[in-house]
Amino acid sequence: MTGRPAVAVTGLGVRCAAGASPQELWESLVRCRSATALHAFDDEGTVVYPAAAMTAFEPAGCLAPKEVRRTDRSVQLAVCAAVDAVADAGGLHVGPGRRAVVTGTGYGGVISQENGIGQPDVLYAPRLMHNAGAYWISARLRIAGPSLTVSTACASGTHAVGEAMQMIRAGCADVVVAGGHDSPLTPTTALAFGRAGAMVTECEDPASASRPFDVGRRGFVLAEGAAFLVLERLDLARARGARVYATLTGYGRTSDAHHLTAPHPDGAGARACMEQALADAGSTADAVTHVNAHGTGTELNDLAEARAISDVFGPRAVPVTAPKAVTGHGLGLAGALEAVITALSVREGLAPPTAHLTRLDPRCELDMVVGEPRKILDGPVISNSFAFGGHNACVVFDSPHGCGT
Repeated sequence: MTGRPAVAVTGLGVRCAAGASPQELWESLVRCRSATALHAFDDEGTVVYPAAAMTAFEPAGCLAPKEVRRTDRSVQLAVCAAVDAVADAGGLHVGPGRRAVVTGTGYGGVISQENGIGQPDVLYAPRLMHNAGAYWISARLRIAGPSLTVSTACASGTHAVGEAMQMIRAGCADVVVAGGHDSPLTPTTALAFGRAGAMVTECEDPASASRPFDVGRRGFVLAEGAAFLVLERLDLARARGARVYATLTGYGRTSDAHHLTAPHPDGAGARACMEQALADAGSTADAVTHVNAHGTGTELNDLAEARAISDVFGPRAVPVTAPKAVTGHGLGLAGALEAVITALSVREGLAPPTAHLTRLDPRCELDMVVGEPRKILDGPVISNSFAFGGHNACVVFDSPHGCGT
């Protein structure tokens, strides 16, 4: 760790059903205000399931009409969230060649892909490319340094944030716009996840359909959106008097190498990933003040993650939050959205409650935050993402107080 530049979070931007800004998102979390409602995935209304759709999204403020026609909805969300994050940071204060962008997406331009099957136009391929978001963000923000897209299913957003930190540490860039985006609310996607038994298709109350770690869980709730962070060398951020939400101090990534969709049942890969992230941060498990869980609300994932958390920190030893109870599961978006939430937790000194958790699965030996936000001390906070394909990614955030440059 000696000699590595410290990395600051100086800007946040989100566009999702739980909030069109970080402030709106935070309010939804602390008030347990669910973003989920019944959603018609097709025009005929034959595929209707709970989902977290951003119904009021309008890209016109960030993209010209011609640009809107050339981009998938997922990319439109990404550009708006990235522009918001940069505005929140007060701009990018280094030359274009010292700027970078890293995007994470699981499904790319899946809406454009499905709409164009059998009748593609000349822009079909550019709309559905997974790296389209990285292109449009780099073009809009004059980013001439490294541009990278990561696609590791539900870990994509966290991998994007972690790889962005590594770029700064390696000296490849001084400022990186990093995040995740997905807009997978298509009938084919919904039917596929529903038939696989991973997604909620029936429930008495759609608003409480997402119930991570609860005995009554029935799977995840599909969501759409984008979330981006501006990561910056801490010394440069301090020199310009920037507001610093948190520092990004650790990053871990491992593979279960176990099953295409199911996690390792004892959480071995997840446990190793958290331990790797903490070691990278120069921290220990007993210093961690809060865990932002992946918490999808599927039985296999909840149990594996709970075992991993208990193994690393001890049973019921650290406060745990599962934000997907409010936000739904945005696939490639999820890790980036939860990185934003974790940075806000560090800034506010609060762990948001987990909504809709009425009866904790007794097999999950976790100290879940419920009902009201819980105060947390300054110290490392870890955010987890554990994805299909056995892809695991964890990032560690900490208070900037006392952090060297």
